[in-house]
Amino acid sequence: MSRQKSRDTGVEIALRKALHAAGARYRVHRRPVKGVRREADIVFGPARVAVFVDGCFWHGCPLHATWPKNNAEFWRAKIEGNRRRDGDTDARLAEAGWLAVRVWEHEQADEAALRVLAVVASRRADSRSRAAEQGSVSNI
Repeated sequence: MSRQKSRDTGVEIALRKALHAAGARYRVHRRPVKGVRREADIVFGPARVAVFVDGCFWHGCPLHATWPKNNAEFWRAKIEGNRRRDGDTDARLAEAGWLAVRVWEHEQADEAALRVLAVVASRRADSRSRAAEQGSVSNI
C-alpha cells in the first residue's frame, strides 16, 4: 500500500486536463485555509472552491467500496477514519467560506469537470452579485 500514489493520480490528472481544456485555471495541491492542515487536489482561490479526488477504496465509496477480509478491523477503522476526516475537512472549509467538492475516482473526468465548473461559475456569480449589492448600498 505504500506504493499507492497520493497525488497526481491518473484520475486527478485526467480531471485537471479536462478542466484546463475548458479554460479553467486553478492551483494544484494547496491548503485552501491557513492553519488547517488539509490539502486539496485542485483549488479555485477566488471562487473559494476546493476539489478533492477521492479513491473508492480509501474513502469508502458507497458504490465501489470493498472491505478487506485480511486485517478487517484495521481497514474498517482506517476507512471510516478517512470518512470522518473528510467530513471534518468539509465543515472546516465551510466555516472559512469555502466549498468542498468531492469527486470519486470512478467518475468520468469530463462529467466531473462539468460539475466542478458549474460550482465554480455559481460561486463566482454569487460573489459578483454580493459585490454589486454592497456597491449599490454604499452609493445611497
